[in-house]
Formats: sequence, structure tokens, C-alpha cells
Amino acid sequence: MLFERIESRGLAHYSYIIGDQNEAVVIDPRRDVEKYIDLASQHGMNIKTVLETHRNEDYIIGSYEIKRRTGAEIYHADGELDYTYGKPAEETDTWMVGRLKLKAVHTPGHTLGSMSYILYDPDGEPWMIFTGDALFAGDVGRIDFYGEENLEKMAFKLYDSIFNKILPLGDGVIVCPAHGSGSVCGTEIAERELTTIGIEKDRNPKLQVENKEEFAEKVANMLEYPPYFEKMEEMNIELPEHTSSRKTMEFIPPEEFKKKAEDAVILDTRKELSFGASHIPEALSIWEDGVPNFAGWFLPYDKPILLVDESGDPTKALTYLERMGYDNVEGCLAGGMLSWNMKGHESESIDTVNVKKACDILDSEGSVFLLDVRPQEEISEKGEIAGAHELHLTQLPDNLGDIPEDKPIYIFCGSGLRSMTAASILKRNGFEDIHVVLGGLSGWSSTTCPVE
Repeated sequence: MLFERIESRGLAHYSYIIGDQNEAVVIDPRRDVEKYIDLASQHGMNIKTVLETHRNEDYIIGSYEIKRRTGAEIYHADGELDYTYGKPAEETDTWMVGRLKLKAVHTPGHTLGSMSYILYDPDGEPWMIFTGDALFAGDVGRIDFYGEENLEKMAFKLYDSIFNKILPLGDGVIVCPAHGSGSVCGTEIAERELTTIGIEKDRNPKLQVENKEEFAEKVANMLEYPPYFEKMEEMNIELPEHTSSRKTMEFIPPEEFKKKAEDAVILDTRKELSFGASHIPEALSIWEDGVPNFAGWFLPYDKPILLVDESGDPTKALTYLERMGYDNVEGCLAGGMLSWNMKGHESESIDTVNVKKACDILDSEGSVFLLDVRPQEEISEKGEIAGAHELHLTQLPDNLGDIPEDKPIYIFCGSGLRSMTAASILKRNGFEDIHVVLGGLSGWSSTTCPVE
């Protein structure tokens, strides 16, 4: 028997492979599918079915690529959409995987066509349920994709799905969601790597309700909508056009890189100190592990992307980008910033200050603008800096008018990583007097802007 959860870090995406005897099924695969095919091969199994729980918004799904390589049948959810591949899964559809049985159950709420899949053990008892984005550890799926006017309707549908279809399966049934903590698909997903229906009934705050109206009050919120979601939805409908066609990364010498950069976006994935010390003009700073969280907010799909990295191996960043449908990465700077600087090409820098120095400046200089780019949840949890202008990093490009051009700007995020991303955006938009605060609130001592 085979069971494995495959985590795509950064996106906090969970996919699953289940197998018995010589057959296997994959649920919600990511775009780079080698892991599933290798696992099935190692266990002497053939992948015969791919199941999708919903049309995904945050990554390119790998269903069609698995079909292309193995001949597996694909069953997708949201059957009312114009998919160009596979068959729609229907309520009560069943699939045998060796001695195991999977059964589809319609669980709308996150999307209208969302499906969950119940796995029965060899004795015919419910064993696991793959809930997609209906139910997470500590949270439930977002319900805002159909607009504010439909929030209550979708909340009621999700309530029915969870309380009348999922929870009655029994406290011992293992819950296997499509995302873990850190996903943009849920705001309060718990850091529980394993969970059950019983645990969620006991500990999930969204389930501590008396009726569907109270449930709706807790979940009916409009959340941030990353701009790349719309592109992912479109690409996941037209999946055969977006199979995994990974190309070898091209390393581009500085002279050629400079020419290509005229019509491209430069993504610099180095850490904040390296970027601050020296970077190519107009470069966007997103550190490597931050690419899955922030690339979709700031990178276009219709322009070439050029990479600058720290290690000389941009594979990780490239993988993150490809999972989000960025097939427009044209290459990476050969030799990194060292080669660029050795050729005498123009570079820029951004000033960095530690927390103590930033506090001293805030207390001694009257005309300073402090920009806090943390999300509101983090500010509420960790502490608010009195007098700071609060603007979440993802909202910065649409609110540049809120930032003064005639004052020194000190940017705070709690570490310096997101602050450097913000600084690079401001720099690209003509702001000059920019300073990134390194470190978190543990060393904060400003009397002018105290932590509250």
C-alpha cells in the first residue's frame, strides 16, 4: 500500500498519491509531476486516475502532464466550466484502487463545483477524506470568488458541505486538505501537519458555531485577491496548452543580459543585504523563498523575466515560477552581480539600518516617514508601531500616492526581506531617499514611534 503527501513549499500546497496492489491515484498534482511518477514506479504501480478537488487559483495543476506520460484518466471538479481536458467528477462516482475505494462527494462553497473524495479502507470503512479547499486544519476555504453579493450564499453552501457531508463521516477519519499553513487560500490555517475530523470539530474556530448564520458571520469576508489568480484559473481550464515543458536555464553573459534587460523584468532573488549593497537598476527584489508568496503580485506574464541569483543555481526560483505559470523566464545572469560589476556596468544600492539606529533616527529627526508593510493580522499579533503608515506590501503598487517624495522613507516589515521588496518597488517608481530597517520588534526602542 502507498500513501504519501507531497508538499510544494512556498505555495503550501498539498497533493497526494494513494496506491494499492499495482494501481495508484493522484489527487491535485502540481505541475512538475516527476515525484508522482517516480513513487508509483518505485512501488510497482501504474497511475490510472487523477482526481481534482476544484479549479485551482494559485498554481498550474499537473493532471494533463500525468495523463500525457501515463495514460491516466482525469476527473476534474467544477464541471460547469469549459475544461479542454478530462471528465467532470459527479457525486457518488467511485474508483477502485486495488482493494481501496474512492468516492466523490460534492462539497461546494469554496467553488460551486468543489469535490471531496472519501477513501475507504479494505474493510469498507471511511478512512480519509481529501477535502481540497473546503476544510483545512484550523480553517475553512475562502468563499469570495463569486463576489461580495454571493458571500452569504457560498457560506451557506460551505456550511452544508462541512456539517452535513464531511463531519458525519466520523471523528477518526483523517482530513487531507489541499493546503497547509501559509497558503493564500486560507487566512488562519493551523500548523497541524496531520488532522482528523474529531480534531477539527474540537479545535477549528470556524466550526465552533450553532448554525449556518453564525458560520457565515465568521467566514463571509472578502480577502486579498492576488492578480495572478485569474491567470491560473484561465490556464487550468486550457491545461493541454500548458503542460510541463521545462527548458534548461540559460546563463547570459553581462553584455547580452544588459541588452535583454531593456525589454524585460529583472527579478533579483538574493537576500536583502546583497540586493541593498548592489543591484541592477530597475530590478525587483524578491528573495528566493519569497517568490511563491509575492511573484504573483508583482511579475507580469506578458514580458520576459531575467533572473539574478545568489548561488549560481536558480533552479529553486525557476521551479516556483513555473508552478505559477511563468514560462517567460529567459535566463539568469552568468556569474551574478560579481560579473556585472566587473564589467563596469551601472548598479544601484539601497541603504539599510539596524533597528536601534532606525529608532534613534525616528526620535531625533522630525520629518521622517515610517512605512510598515506587514499585513494587518501580523501587526495585530506582533504589535503596532505608533505613527507608522501601514500599507501591506501587496497593496503598495496601487497606493504609491500615499508615499511622500519629500521625506526620508524608512521601511519596516519585521526582518528586512519584505521591506527590501517594497524598497525596490519604490525605487522603480522614482523614489530616492529610501532606507530599509533590518530586524524585528524585539529591539525596537523608539519613544516617538513606540510599539503598542
